[in-house]
Amino acid sequence: MSRLKASIAAAFAIGVLAAAATPAAAQTKMRISYQVPTVHHLHKALEFFKADLEKATAGGIAVELFPAEQLAKAAENHPQVARGAIEAALVAGFQWGNTIPEMTVTAIPYLFTDLEKIKKFPGTPAAKLLEAKIASKGVTNIAWLYITRQSIFTSQKKPLIALDDFKGVKIRGLNAIADAGLSAVGASPTPISGNDVYNALQSGILDAGLTDISAAYSRRYYEIQKYGTVTPYFSVYFHMFANPAWLSKLTPAQQKAVADASRNTEAHIVGLTEATAADAVTQLRDKGMTLHMQTPEEQKAWQAAMQKPVIDAFIKSAPEDGQKLIDLMQKL
Repeated sequence: MSRLKASIAAAFAIGVLAAAATPAAAQTKMRISYQVPTVHHLHKALEFFKADLEKATAGGIAVELFPAEQLAKAAENHPQVARGAIEAALVAGFQWGNTIPEMTVTAIPYLFTDLEKIKKFPGTPAAKLLEAKIASKGVTNIAWLYITRQSIFTSQKKPLIALDDFKGVKIRGLNAIADAGLSAVGASPTPISGNDVYNALQSGILDAGLTDISAAYSRRYYEIQKYGTVTPYFSVYFHMFANPAWLSKLTPAQQKAVADASRNTEAHIVGLTEATAADAVTQLRDKGMTLHMQTPEEQKAWQAAMQKPVIDAFIKSAPEDGQKLIDLMQKL
């Protein structure tokens, strides 16, 4: 072998050994836990988030989605993320209950269901006030994902249309604040996680369900409930939060990518939610449910009976910022 060829061969061998000894770029795992099933439109929005973030980081952040409480129960998502056992999770705002009572603000009946206001919410003073409350619990909020402004009250024996129809009805509740309106019209609400409502309805623990209209279809309420009353009762955001220590270890470019993917997903889910809700009306009817679309007059009657008790309970539970937050939401 000539001296030149020997030198080239030696250089190539050294290069191969150096490449083998150099570790591949570190990949950061981002596991996201949440309660909805894969057929829910929130899961579809999170698939969008995953694709967007992984593309922006060239795979530097690997997103793993864990729907339907595969990784943690809904009530465990916050503590698991706070202590770093999971990188990120989502819960519905009202699931904070008395821990952060201000998070129930969007569940005040007929207060915040205007689509244009919903689009504006992320980044507003109202959102920042809530994010500060969330941060005080040891996690960092990164996205507000709007999932409904159309609720459905489902039942089996008779439809829930007039206020008197609620008397004595065991109905799915959200938390003590939001349920004050249902109690005011004679219902008996029980807060139950969305994953457990189907079995509670099937077994007779509950007589009636309350959920977003899309979830009534994705969770197959039509199999066990004959009637549904559709109304713009309240809006719901699932919000995504992450462990602050995990976030701080990301590179500045990765942190920006997480923020950008969050903003992109917040915008993306608005159209997805609206389209899914519109489709759900037809889908539920096709499955045999009898739907009643609430009239403006019925909305006024329900609002007059249910809104004030919830506002009173909300302000009592959040005396420092409750009224301020309501005012901020109304100004959007």
